[in-house]
Amino acid sequence: MTPRGDRATGPHGTSGWGSSVVRHAARIAWKDLRIELRSKEIVYTMAFFGALIVVVFSFAFPREDKLVRAAVPGMLWVALAFTGTIGLGRAFDRERESDTMRALLLAPVPRLAVFLGKAIGIMGLVLAVAIVVVPLLALFLSAPLFQEPGLLALVIVLGALGFALVGSVFAATLLKVRSRDVLLPVVLYPILIPLFVAGTSVTETLLAVDVNLDTAWYWIRFLGFYDAAFLVLSLWIFESLVIE
Repeated sequence: MTPRGDRATGPHGTSGWGSSVVRHAARIAWKDLRIELRSKEIVYTMAFFGALIVVVFSFAFPREDKLVRAAVPGMLWVALAFTGTIGLGRAFDRERESDTMRALLLAPVPRLAVFLGKAIGIMGLVLAVAIVVVPLLALFLSAPLFQEPGLLALVIVLGALGFALVGSVFAATLLKVRSRDVLLPVVLYPILIPLFVAGTSVTETLLAVDVNLDTAWYWIRFLGFYDAAFLVLSLWIFESLVIE
């Protein structure tokens, strides 16, 4: 008899365990997103805050083309970082307020599925904000963000994934800490610096007058390696963190 939440054994054990994790993770992510679609509490707050950041930038920054191309990448990733932190702050709040986190961990599903489901839900919220922020930056600052729309979308997806993976671990770790809203950005942002540097560098390259695709793909591959490394690390340490 296979212990609950452990990897199944047998000739098809590994593939069966992997499909079980993916299936349950999708259910948990859909549960969180469905609740959010009904309440619209966090996604509206994140979208409004992201739009407000863009509006402030548009009034505070000169409209010279060269300056806009240099500054908009930083504006984009600052907006995604700040709004994403709002989503992380509420990622596990429903479980904490209802005291259902223990029940979720004791459910007959792999605990890694809980982590992946939460991360996918956060990633979805960050991408929803990006859908609002990117067109607003292009509109208010006349930024050429759609020169390479496919590569820009890929970069934002990779950035949102890395942000969600790292953020979910720390959000779960600080779940019972009273000052978690203050501590979360303090401990999170230093680890996310490589992600923001890579994301900003790719975006700056894609906004250049002469786009250097070699440079862009260098930073895209860096983001891919970053996400893969933290996916493995997060899957390794998440269970021990939440059990503590």
